[in-house]
Amino acid sequence: MDRLNKVSNKRFVLASQSPRRQAMFDSLNLNHIIRPMDVDESFEDSLKAEEIPLYLAKKKAEPQVSLLEANDILVTADTVVWINGHVLNKPADLSEAKRMLSEISNATHHVYTAVCLTTTEKQHLFYDGTEVHFHPLSEHEIDHYLSKYHPLDKAGAYGIQEFIGYIGIKKVVGDFYNVVGFPVQRFWRELDHIL
Repeated sequence: MDRLNKVSNKRFVLASQSPRRQAMFDSLNLNHIIRPMDVDESFEDSLKAEEIPLYLAKKKAEPQVSLLEANDILVTADTVVWINGHVLNKPADLSEAKRMLSEISNATHHVYTAVCLTTTEKQHLFYDGTEVHFHPLSEHEIDHYLSKYHPLDKAGAYGIQEFIGYIGIKKVVGDFYNVVGFPVQRFWRELDHIL
């Protein structure tokens, strides 16, 4: 039985407030509901790179487990930008967003998205990494982006599918959708671990 048949009697529970993840999940046309919960997204400073979203994706699953029904597959995820040995999460304000965009300008960073798949019987955790190369960004380009878009709900303060991504990204090595916030191709294959 192929993967599509196996998921036909499942209900996916996407526990995410990200409109980008929700849109991608809607496009998959799988039976699903959206059920985000507020979760403390703090983590130990000792965690590095992909360890951070792996920890947070699992942490986001914890309050949802008791609500799962027999045919449910809970999907939780977290995305971070890793550059110069430190993490760029969602910026707290526009001045922090500007600092982040200035740092990624004319530089290479990594985007790590981790996904946690949970059923009433088991849990499977994985991540994907994508390398993103940026052209130099002018202060005017950064200010334009900050004034016209919504950088505060995005890791690294940018959306690859918006102005700054269109004009700034030189090269992407890896999964484009991972940078958007959900490694759809990897997710589809990793389902075999939970079905």
